[in-house]
Amino acid sequence: MTASSAPAGNTSTRTTGILFVFAAGVLWSTVGLGIRMIEDAVVWQILFYRSISLSIFLYIVIRIRTGQSPFEQIRKAGVPSVVAGLALVAAYSGGIYAIQHTSVANALLLFATAPFFTAILGRFILKETVRSATWAAIAIAICGIAIMVSGGDKLNTIHGCLAAVGSALGFAIFTVALRWGRTGEMLPSVFLSGLFAIGITFVVCQTLGLSLILNPRDGGIAMGMGVFQVGAGLILYTLGSRSLPAAELALLSLAEVLLGPLWVWMFLGEGAGVNTLIGGFILLIAIVGNALSGKRRKPPPITSP
Repeated sequence: MTASSAPAGNTSTRTTGILFVFAAGVLWSTVGLGIRMIEDAVVWQILFYRSISLSIFLYIVIRIRTGQSPFEQIRKAGVPSVVAGLALVAAYSGGIYAIQHTSVANALLLFATAPFFTAILGRFILKETVRSATWAAIAIAICGIAIMVSGGDKLNTIHGCLAAVGSALGFAIFTVALRWGRTGEMLPSVFLSGLFAIGITFVVCQTLGLSLILNPRDGGIAMGMGVFQVGAGLILYTLGSRSLPAAELALLSLAEVLLGPLWVWMFLGEGAGVNTLIGGFILLIAIVGNALSGKRRKPPPITSP
């Protein structure tokens, strides 16, 4: 059925889905700006406060949305939900560290490689077929990443890029774990990741001698990110993704990658280096090419949050 002959209801649903997913990308794109605005807190302190607000917010949303306790849903999902939750903790930690140690443009572009890691892990763990076009896109993406990393004139920049790649890998493991558990429902696993993160970051902060008391500005920004940047973004994405194919989701998710550097440039004057622009352009070509080449296919529409 062509778009022109589609029922009005389907067209309306698709339009709503596009708006929801795009809005989710806009909210996620503010992560760099939020972390840059934090004055003193380090990755573990930020994640501790963000996870508290995220967990409370998602508990309320899941209870209202399903009428069930998130813990009951997690129990039914079993081991895959636990693996997904732990993978997200690693992804969150790597993401915050990356933004604190490299440019926002570098970090967000490297986060966008998650679908490629998902394809590779899905091939070896779930025995899913990887298209030739995806293998070609992965090869092109590796070239782009190499250019971006080689542009780091400081060791911190290289460490930040590696952390961003590690974050993308964490999101890929999260995605594969959901497919392994045969569920497209993200919110219970994300809720569990918040609980894991609270426990893990508490122990890390105590071990490193980091205070759990932040100044009101840092604590407020971190908790606001848990509700609006992560939580609300996930809800919008979950609602919108049900009416869109995976290829369109991949393209709409680029709003996060493209808008993130724009916010820090507009409000904080942070630019991007030449290598980031060149490597990022190559990486975007790989991502868009892979999404467009899969437009007629219907892979499981589960991507990273």
